[in-house]
Amino acid sequence: MVFQYTNAFVTIASVNSEELVNFYTRFLEQKPVILIPNVYAEFNLVSMRLGIFKPKNTNESEFEAIAKSKISLCLEVSNLEDAIAHLTALGYPAPGDIFIASHGREIYAYDTDGNRLILHQAPKGSH
Repeated sequence: MVFQYTNAFVTIASVNSEELVNFYTRFLEQKPVILIPNVYAEFNLVSMRLGIFKPKNTNESEFEAIAKSKISLCLEVSNLEDAIAHLTALGYPAPGDIFIASHGREIYAYDTDGNRLILHQAPKGSH
């Protein structure tokens, strides 16, 4: 028997869920499709992929701490500078600089709970 699934999604647990829902409502510029205040909210994104990566040596300590998640929400964007400006306007500027990864340009940012966001722009012509 082959394992089959019909859908996949990522969830983030937070004791500050209302603040996090407000952040993602503003960041994604959409309201949740399901909203049970102080219980659950769900957003529909364009697509969902699960990436597994080994962090660069310079970032390993961030992933070793139990208090920090090893999972990142990676969003491929059409214009990295516009995405950075959008986060900055929301009050959550990316703390580092853009760097080149094997799959294009990217930068790390964080939501209101400190969950890592990876904003990634693929090289032109790769899609």
